[in-house]
Amino acid sequence: MVACLAAGAAFAQEKDLDTPYVQTPQNVVDKMLEIAKVRSDDYVIDLGSGDGRMVITAARKYGARGFGVDLDQRLVKLSNAHAAKAGVAKRAVFYARDLFDTDVSPATVLTLYLLPDVNLAIRARLLATLKPGTRIVSHDYDMGEWPPDFQMELAAPGKTVGVGQRSKIFYWMVPGRASGRWRWSLPVGGRGEEFELALKQNFQKLEGTLGIAGRAARLEDAALEGERIRFAAATGEGASRTRYEFTGRIINHAIEGTARVTRGGQATELAWSAARVEIWEPRHVGLLAPGAAR
Repeated sequence: MVACLAAGAAFAQEKDLDTPYVQTPQNVVDKMLEIAKVRSDDYVIDLGSGDGRMVITAARKYGARGFGVDLDQRLVKLSNAHAAKAGVAKRAVFYARDLFDTDVSPATVLTLYLLPDVNLAIRARLLATLKPGTRIVSHDYDMGEWPPDFQMELAAPGKTVGVGQRSKIFYWMVPGRASGRWRWSLPVGGRGEEFELALKQNFQKLEGTLGIAGRAARLEDAALEGERIRFAAATGEGASRTRYEFTGRIINHAIEGTARVTRGGQATELAWSAARVEIWEPRHVGLLAPGAAR
């Protein structure tokens, strides 16, 4: 895997083919794929694929399919030869291609080892193009204001750049669109209760309020993982306290899932279906400069 050396100001990928590439140590490759929880049904795309070890390992170890792109035609030829030798040439293919001209939409897992400015340059396009739930794993560099869902540092024996032969790994799951105003009703306590959720979103981070029968309740434990959403709220005190826990999946402008209502120590689970009645842009859309994605 190679750190594509980009021309910083223009975020171009053109590089001298004599420039040495930075190989990702195999233990880092293994850990990146482990963090992404790669499975046999995954499609892995590696941007800056170098000697091909990321996609080849995903195909050989997990039975996944995918491809890698790199500008260095010699490395692309070498990668395809490595895939053939490993017996995975039908599942791991490599192309000489500019990453900015690469259609990444088929990916369920996207791996990166790029320069920081290049990560920022493609961030908006990744958020706009990749399906919610797609896992992204980056070696050494983050995505600026987009906070990772998980990060770690590990020993990287044989690494030729950086200090102390150490590597960082950053992991994200592409979030769905959850922001907006949602409404639904539940048959609670023998009567129908009306709910209205006002939800603000910044990348995968959520905040907002839940209106329950006209009473405002603070949102608790709100989380978004791809299209999966969960949150809770409570009303009342003491014996009259009622706690509501919602989990579900966002499907366009609807949420389908399960609600758990606990009142007086008794818990009831109900089917839950919400409709978005007002669309709000996630806050992070304003952070992504119009010229950021080529």
